[in-house]
Amino acid sequence: MYFLDTYAMIEYLRGNLAYKKYIDGAISTSRFNLMELYYASLRDSNEETAERDYETFVPAEVEIPEKTLKNAMKKRLEFQQKKKMNISYVDAIGYQYALENNLKFLTGDREFKGVENVEFVK
Repeated sequence: MYFLDTYAMIEYLRGNLAYKKYIDGAISTSRFNLMELYYASLRDSNEETAERDYETFVPAEVEIPEKTLKNAMKKRLEFQQKKKMNISYVDAIGYQYALENNLKFLTGDREFKGVENVEFVK
């Protein structure tokens, strides 16, 4: 099972076949990632497309517990200080949720290349 980063959803919707096998399986994502997806679709296309893209992944939405949010901010700080990684709040939340729920974090974001518990796909 995989937690989809916004990067993965966008690539799938753009037709990147490398993501198809993952999307067809057991997936989850957060409302925060859906928010990023909606914004990216609005920016790159139009409201109709943004609505369609958002609705494509709504069934995979999971609720993020408060404890996970706090742990994600600790993880983000750790990544910044120890690994010099610049990841977003949303990425930190998704990554932490994946860790806490035995999921692989699916992304092609270069910041995550080589990071434990990440399925890195281009």
